[in-house]
Parts: sequence; structure tokens; C-alpha cells
Amino acid sequence: MNIKRAFDFLFSAFFLFPLFPFFLLIALLIKLSSPGPVFYRGLRVGKDGHPFRIFKFRTMTADAATRGPGITTGDDLRITRIGHILRKTKIDELPQLINVVMGEMSLVGPRPEDPRYVALYTPEQRKVLSVCPGITSPASLQYRHEESLLKGDGWERTYLATILPRKLEIELAYLERRTFLTDIQLIVRTLLALFR
Repeated sequence: MNIKRAFDFLFSAFFLFPLFPFFLLIALLIKLSSPGPVFYRGLRVGKDGHPFRIFKFRTMTADAATRGPGITTGDDLRITRIGHILRKTKIDELPQLINVVMGEMSLVGPRPEDPRYVALYTPEQRKVLSVCPGITSPASLQYRHEESLLKGDGWERTYLATILPRKLEIELAYLERRTFLTDIQLIVRTLLALFR
């Protein structure tokens, strides 16, 4: 076990225990907000192209997958009342600590993408799959409010032509220079962004 994996595991396991009562509260609010499961388990592409199921608190109606696209737009009517709050504060992402403990994700790394969009990656862009995907990354910080950029009928064209290539460019640049110290800095920047 290398130092990054050891840190990921210990950090995530340490925070999951005190977060458990908070998770129970969020689970209750989700259940009261709309029928359906507490967690969203979307399919994502991980290290070396291996698929896995991501853990997120469910922020949309239970039938959201049959009522719209895999990416959430800024004016998406499938988002529940509590879902708006969870998404705005990024609390919906906290269960990904479970993915980190399981070794499917890292605290810091390129954000995992839907298989439909990974299929469109160029050979150069596929280099982001050489490492574990992360809960946070330079691109996710820069595009923290991505949903607000995806509005109207041409949202997917905007995502594929502009946002996704730019995010992958940022992630690839991160991989070129990443160290354990830069990962710690990104974790701190992410926490500061959450509490801002």
C-alpha cells in the first residue's frame, strides 16, 4: 500500500465514523422529500477503464434516469427540494468516502465520468484513466458550478464541445505535476470552498 492509498484509506475511514449520525439525518430528509433509495449508484469509469458504482446521496426523483439525461442541467426539474440544498453545498458527494475506503476512488484525482462520455475520449484524454478517480480535482474546483453552464436545448453540445475537453485538459495538467503535497493542497482548497 503506497502513501497516497494509505492516506486515502485512513482519512476516509476516520471521517466516516463521526459523519454517520449526519448521514442518518440526510437519509431521513431524502426519504421525507421523495420516495426512492437514499443513495444514487451511478455507473462511472475508474482506473484503467474499470467500471464501478459511485455513492452519492440521491438528489433527484427515483425515476430520474428514465426522465432525462445522465448529466444534470441548471434548470433540471428532476431535482428534489432537499436535492437542491445537497447539490449546492456538495453534501451529496460525501458518501464517495465509501468508494475511497473500497479502493475504487481516491480523495484527489480526475473526476469519474459516465461511460457514454468516456467512450468519446481521445487516446490522449484516456490518460486520465491511468489513476484512481477522485472526489475532488483541479477541474472540479474550477467547474464547481458546472450545472449553471448547462442550460437550454444545447446543453450536451456545450458539455462535449467546451466543458469536458477543458476539464480533461486541466486534469491531464494536474497528473503531470501532482505530488502528495499538491493533493493535500487540493483537499484544503476543496474544504475552504465548501465552507465559503
